[in-house]
Amino acid sequence: MPLLPEGAVFSALDAEARMELRSLPKALAETVGAHLVAAGLLVDDDPEQALAHARFARAKAARVGLVREAAGLTAYHAGEWAEALSELRAARRMSAGPGHLAVMADCERALGRPERALDLAKEADVKQLTKAEQIELRIVAAGARRDMGQLDAAVVALQGDDLDPAKHEPWSARLFYAYADNLAAVGRTEEAIRWFMQAAEFDEDEETDASERAVELSERRQRRRRQCRQR
Repeated sequence: MPLLPEGAVFSALDAEARMELRSLPKALAETVGAHLVAAGLLVDDDPEQALAHARFARAKAARVGLVREAAGLTAYHAGEWAEALSELRAARRMSAGPGHLAVMADCERALGRPERALDLAKEADVKQLTKAEQIELRIVAAGARRDMGQLDAAVVALQGDDLDPAKHEPWSARLFYAYADNLAAVGRTEEAIRWFMQAAEFDEDEETDASERAVELSERRQRRRRQCRQR
């Protein structure tokens, strides 16, 4: 059993999660809950140790959808794509909801199956997804198109009303970054630079390297111009 870090206690779970674990005997529920909290605390800095906690919780409570969901998401962050996909599929069956479709599709991409990623995106009922989930699924679907060599289709997949610098939404930076990245892939450098700059402006937490990408593309463009003048 992995050792629990400080702060990993059952009471740290939200009320809904605690309620779902109440289907277990009290002592077991508190143990499983503590390890789920530990996984959440460690997932960013030590994903492998976080996964050890999630696997322990899964071994103790495999019939609880919340546990399978947590195990799947933690496995995803640890780069265990097949395990993540298996756990998230199980969680989806148990909850009868849409599940983490974008994460599942990204796992399919990581496993070298972009066609399956697109199938997941196509089967999604957008009415069941939050706006953030819809955007994330579009980003993954565009990546799958790119994996298949469909570069122009990847660009088109990200276009829509949400691709608007006048709208500052929580997902804007990621959407703008993905669009810029795909524009760069098809050689539309000027547009890519503009969208990387837009992404950087909205990326308040600096989760992307949008600024660096914009500078890199600008410098590359300048070098090409100098080379052309020298010919």
